[in-house]
Amino acid sequence: MIVAAEPLRGFVTAIFERMGGPPDEAALVAASLVDANLLGHDSHGVGLVATYARHFDEGLLRPGTPVACIRDDGAIMMYDGGRGFGRRVGGEAMAQAAERCRDTGVVLMTLRNAHHLGRIGAYGEIAMAAGLVSLHFVNVTDHIPSVAPWGGAEARYVTNPVCIAVPGTENTPPTLLDMATSRIAMGKARVAMSKGEPLADGMVVDARGAPTTDPAVMYREPRGALLPFGEHKGSGLALMCELLAGGLSGGGTIQPANPRSHSIVNNMFTILVDPARLVDVDWLRAEIDATVAYVKSARPVDAARPVQVAGEPERERRAERAVAGIEINDEAWAELLIAARELGLDESVIEGFVC
Repeated sequence: MIVAAEPLRGFVTAIFERMGGPPDEAALVAASLVDANLLGHDSHGVGLVATYARHFDEGLLRPGTPVACIRDDGAIMMYDGGRGFGRRVGGEAMAQAAERCRDTGVVLMTLRNAHHLGRIGAYGEIAMAAGLVSLHFVNVTDHIPSVAPWGGAEARYVTNPVCIAVPGTENTPPTLLDMATSRIAMGKARVAMSKGEPLADGMVVDARGAPTTDPAVMYREPRGALLPFGEHKGSGLALMCELLAGGLSGGGTIQPANPRSHSIVNNMFTILVDPARLVDVDWLRAEIDATVAYVKSARPVDAARPVQVAGEPERERRAERAVAGIEINDEAWAELLIAARELGLDESVIEGFVC
């Protein structure tokens, strides 16, 4: 199924409106999922709608919930998401923290108890739009572990993303590093399984800890595990995400004494910095231009594939998919339609979109 972004946003918005939240919230969350598809991150795209619908049905996602500030101590701001839509509560917390950063120059912000935050790069983009640098560490709770620690044969983490965002200049686009601490996101295994495709070597192990390319090991009992990127380095970063995001937000970590209702709850530890408080901004922009240009000038291993920096692959995919449309595999499409019908979306709306 190839679908253009704009009608897909409208369809997903209509589905989320059936959950009872305000229309602007439904549109925001729908846009964030479609945007992930446009950027090539299908694991964080509209394939998650059915999961969100299931969590809503089970009372584990609470539409219409705004973020709550639980501590305001100048440059330290702490928030609770109340299991509201992650993109809404995360965006509200980031907007308030960015505004405060204009006064304080630096803000340490934590967010706990948010339903799935989605693509963490979205929050880096909020910071960059305000001219700020941001660092984000995120953990996942209320979920069974899916990522093995380095040297482990069974899972102890989830995919615990890290994001670092640096604003661009007139000559250089923003530099946005947004990555899971696992070799692949869990959703990429889901997408591969629904397409009937194998994974590349070195991505997962089965329940015995043996290497496999079968993504289905992540969805049947006993479960396999994703592997950390960079061996011990990715595993170490995943642990720091637990301790920083889970520990310092008060939202808790993946350790088994904390309850698991089998949904997705994110905690985020964020630092925002106003670069103008540290250095001359014109000088910094010149350094960004020169540094990125220097990195990209390296002779490529493959002449057909020039060196890229963080953020470039996503910009290329957006340009391509904005024209060609977004590909949704048959299983994900069927799940989307089932979710729409189970939430009571008018059949004429569904048929109108399908046609």
